[in-house]
Amino acid sequence: MEVDRHGLEVLSRDTCLRLLATATLGRVGVSIGALPRVLPVNFRFDGRQILIRTGMGTKLDAAANNAVVAFEVDEIDPVAHTGWSVMVTGMARELTDPGELAAAQTPPLARWAPGDHHRVIAISTELVSGRRIVAGLAAPANADRQ
Repeated sequence: MEVDRHGLEVLSRDTCLRLLATATLGRVGVSIGALPRVLPVNFRFDGRQILIRTGMGTKLDAAANNAVVAFEVDEIDPVAHTGWSVMVTGMARELTDPGELAAAQTPPLARWAPGDHHRVIAISTELVSGRRIVAGLAAPANADRQ
């Protein structure tokens, strides 16, 4: 097990993707007018990409046209002081191909806001990293503590 200088377990890409597939609520970070914005989203990981259903004319417009975005998901147990976090950096694009849309909607993607007009945003998973808080795990003795 690899441990970082803060005493957190460093997760492998495969572990990160497995954890990503267990969650349904995440946060997407986009740039809107040159300012960062973090938005909560329902999502599904299909084993290859992150899929988000969103309305037309939303804050996710900034992510719909091949923008680089950040995506984060986590699970924390505040009582046991354990948990994990996975961060993805990838390209976001709107799915427009009928075949891709049909595959993305099986099963149907959840969406918080009401309305019939929606689209599906896919985020690639080029860069994936994660950490896990493990009770009792300490940083390595030779860790740089800057």
